[in-house]
Amino acid sequence: MKKRLQTDKGFTLKTQVMPNGDSQVFLAGELRLQEIKAFEAEVQGGWPQATTGRTSLDLGGLEFIDSAGALAILELQAGLQAQGVICTLDNAPAKIQDILNLIDIRKLAQPPLLGGGREENFITRVGDGFLEFMHDMNQVVSFTGELLLGLAATCVKPRLVRWSDVILYMRRVGVEGLPIISLIALLLGLILAFMSSLQLKQFGANIYVASLLALAMVKELGPIMTAILVAGRSGSAFAAEIGTMKVNEEVDALIVMGMNPMYFLALPKVIATMVTVPLLTIYADLLGIIGGLIVGVTLLDLTVYSYIQETRYILTVFDFVSSFIKSLVFAFLIAAIGCQRGFQVRGGAAAVGTATTSAVVAAIFLIIVVDSIFAIVLTYIPR
Repeated sequence: MKKRLQTDKGFTLKTQVMPNGDSQVFLAGELRLQEIKAFEAEVQGGWPQATTGRTSLDLGGLEFIDSAGALAILELQAGLQAQGVICTLDNAPAKIQDILNLIDIRKLAQPPLLGGGREENFITRVGDGFLEFMHDMNQVVSFTGELLLGLAATCVKPRLVRWSDVILYMRRVGVEGLPIISLIALLLGLILAFMSSLQLKQFGANIYVASLLALAMVKELGPIMTAILVAGRSGSAFAAEIGTMKVNEEVDALIVMGMNPMYFLALPKVIATMVTVPLLTIYADLLGIIGGLIVGVTLLDLTVYSYIQETRYILTVFDFVSSFIKSLVFAFLIAAIGCQRGFQVRGGAAAVGTATTSAVVAAIFLIIVVDSIFAIVLTYIPR
């Protein structure tokens, strides 16, 4: 009994059942990826039922198969053998056999080496997060040490730094940051003075609004607010700039040309930030005090002279010096973290975005931590 299955595709199936019960299937033409569904449908609909458990698949008429066609044939053979049918591939041309030999159906049937992933509980996630945090801190400390060595070398040999870039970044960090810092500092002074006056005026202590606002702005709010704004503006820009250069292999090109990326890219940014952030902090302190002055004069019946005198009385040189040192440390942290995250970039554009976000988050985190340390240390320093 013979049965011929002709499709409108590129292959032809012809089946023949022998008198002894064996079956022989002839496959001719071309079997490509787009014909796999039709091939499977023809096999399911017209495949002979062998009574003796022997089937010969004659591939002598095949002219071309791709990897999908070869996989379909081998899967058909493996499926029949799994049912106890002896299936052989016969008369395959050399070029067809070469393609079939490229596929090892036994390895494809094996489970993947990597499973679906371990089931992580809370303790496992905490442990992984801690290890990742320690690895990140190790890289930050290593980069910070290298950066400090670079700053020390710059003090000995100033020519190592491109001072034209330092001026450029001072303009970007300082001058271009003045509008947003001016707005935030003035509004912060207005809000703080207004909210504190709601409580102090109940006791007739309106004059102490000046003292409260001056101490808060100079010792805490001015440095930390300025540092957070600079971290969001400039720290992220540093990470994005260096990260983009890493993706474009420009940093590798600098190394090939014999230039140290630390001196060429990082040091100008760090020096410019350390120069401008303390100046921005003093500027923010001044505007915050002016904001409190506006509230004191317009809402609390205070004179300009009395407000300024109270401010001068409460502030000391120690307050200004500690604020200056604090802002200097904040500036170093912002620039160092931004550059370190930029040099860490591996991959494409998505990695640059991740590094930028990480630079801002890490900088703000370190600013808060260092500010807490300063608050404890400065409390116990004798004046």
